[in-house]
Amino acid sequence: MTELKETPERILDAAEALFAEKGYKATSLGEVAERVGIRSPSLYNHFKNKEALYQAVLNRLIALFNEPLTQLRAQPVTRERIMEWLHTMVDLHYQHPNFARLLQHAALANGSQSREIVDRLFRPLFTEESAPEPLVGFFQGNALEPWAVMAFNNVVMSYITMAPMYQAMLPVEPLSEEGLARQKQLISQLAQLVFSAGEKAAGEKTAG
Repeated sequence: MTELKETPERILDAAEALFAEKGYKATSLGEVAERVGIRSPSLYNHFKNKEALYQAVLNRLIALFNEPLTQLRAQPVTRERIMEWLHTMVDLHYQHPNFARLLQHAALANGSQSREIVDRLFRPLFTEESAPEPLVGFFQGNALEPWAVMAFNNVVMSYITMAPMYQAMLPVEPLSEEGLARQKQLISQLAQLVFSAGEKAAGEKTAG
């Protein structure tokens, strides 16, 4: 028998779905309470306001999506392990599609949540010379590194948000297991190209 979720977790699930569907500003606490099946005053027993609820949703998702990076950095970072990490990120977005949709709304709103997401989710992917330990970097300090980070995130996340639009032109259902496998294949090929470009740029810099 499946154990019922506690009320706070049910609230977070409902809020996550609504924020992903409508964005922060267009979502009301009343809608969240209605989806959970509780009265609005009961929601305030768990979250003091909409901002606190959004922050809790964001914290839960960022922790989930940052965990593979923490595991990657726990041991020497190799190209093979970076490839595994990239595939894990594709899987996570496939399993939790609300995050990409929520991020899309945050990017369009370009508010404080957007800047927080950049600092907590994307900035740790950059290589920084001043960092106490090496971070993950596709270009290893090359000036194009931030663009590489943006490009890979765009490829992974837009696949989730734009899949319904492109479905008619694809030979398989984009969010099926086969579609997911093809997305991983593409990510692997793109990563290989980026690594090769980084090595070429490093060689030219050394030669110069």
